[in-house]
Amino acid sequence: MSLDALKALHLKLDRCRRCPKMIRPVVHGPALDSRVMLIGQAPGPREGAFGHPFAWTAGKTMFGWFEQALGVDEATVRQRLYIAAVARCFPGKAKGGGDRRPDETEMQNCRPWLVGEVAALRPQLVVPIGALAIEQVLQRKGPLVQFIGQRFQTRYHSQPVDVVALPHPSGASTWHRSQPGRGLLQQALKLLAAHPVMRAALE
Repeated sequence: MSLDALKALHLKLDRCRRCPKMIRPVVHGPALDSRVMLIGQAPGPREGAFGHPFAWTAGKTMFGWFEQALGVDEATVRQRLYIAAVARCFPGKAKGGGDRRPDETEMQNCRPWLVGEVAALRPQLVVPIGALAIEQVLQRKGPLVQFIGQRFQTRYHSQPVDVVALPHPSGASTWHRSQPGRGLLQQALKLLAAHPVMRAALE
């Protein structure tokens, strides 16, 4: 893996202005050596000010899951696991409320950054977070019950990876707080805690 290549990619990513509807700044995690890649949907309205992904309430929920299942705090997760996203700028608010889902053109515009990150990192475990990220990683659509709580093997941008998906930790979602979502989330977290690549990353 080349950290220099990843840092060079980040410099180009920071200057990206491909999507006129997206609200800058570009948000991404630091360049670090990890074989585990977390992939979210897109930054929310607060992440730009903090300068890193999952910086607000959804992040607190997600890092709480990791602390409960893996015994590590937020700082450790940020230092050991690479955090990416399907889109890197805030998409804005949807007309019906909540954050707007990135459109196909925006996801296509951001895809080369993910391709470059995968090429540099060569991850062995990918953790898509939320329905959109799951769909993009596994190239399959369906209800969350088909994906959460299972371990998949696939090729992600030509790299063979294991995939363990998580629901989106948004406070607006009740899926992970009621059954069957609550039980499936716990099953997914157990899979992550037992995965040798995750365990090695957090040692």
